[in-house]
Amino acid sequence: MVKRVAVLSDIHGALPALEAVLAEPDVSAADRIVLTGDITAGPQPAEVLDLLTGLGERVVWVSGNADRELLEYRRAIRAAIPYPVSTWAAGQLREDHLDLLGRLPRTAELTLPGLGRVLFCHATPRDDEEIALVDSRLDRWEEVFTGLDDEVGTVVCGHTHMPFVRLAHGRLVVNPGSVGMPYGRPGAHWALLGPGVELRRTEFDVEAAVARVGRESGFERAAEWADTYLRGRITDADALAAFGPGDGRG
Repeated sequence: MVKRVAVLSDIHGALPALEAVLAEPDVSAADRIVLTGDITAGPQPAEVLDLLTGLGERVVWVSGNADRELLEYRRAIRAAIPYPVSTWAAGQLREDHLDLLGRLPRTAELTLPGLGRVLFCHATPRDDEEIALVDSRLDRWEEVFTGLDDEVGTVVCGHTHMPFVRLAHGRLVVNPGSVGMPYGRPGAHWALLGPGVELRRTEFDVEAAVARVGRESGFERAAEWADTYLRGRITDADALAAFGPGDGRG
């Protein structure tokens, strides 16, 4: 029986941050590790996928929009990706990586003590790019819950890289924040579920991680990427200003 789940979202190919979270005792002890998408689009995509696949059946995978975009680009379904690191990352993936990304579901579901039926998705249950935020109005949450089974009492999402827990139309909504591209403050953000919800932040040696990514990644702007994202230079105010219009708030 699954009792405790560690949720890791938006790793974005940041290997040192992922390693720090996986070293957490509560992650090691969790029955499942659920990945809520955007796993690969970053400076160490192959290394991150290899580490995660090595964990075997403990991992529950969900695709994010960035994972889908990398696959579509490599399969010539789309002509371009708007982010240089994503274009580069797509080229680093082996065929087995691409096959894995192609098999990933858009949602997953587990039943957990204290939480009941929990649906895991990337952005919203119906779309991998849709915006819903901690301060989105209730009618917006009603929109994104359209078609969701009434028995699903908890929805766990990612996409916006900012951790929160809130109620919306009687459902508990959890965003664990981002492991590799945190908005608001540095550290690798994740969540522990069962029987309650705990938002966690793993601290690690950011200076060493920035240097390591710059040294080990083949992406020409890896040092700049790491300096921006591993140091958490994008504030929550910056992120809310950028994402806010996407939820239709007017």
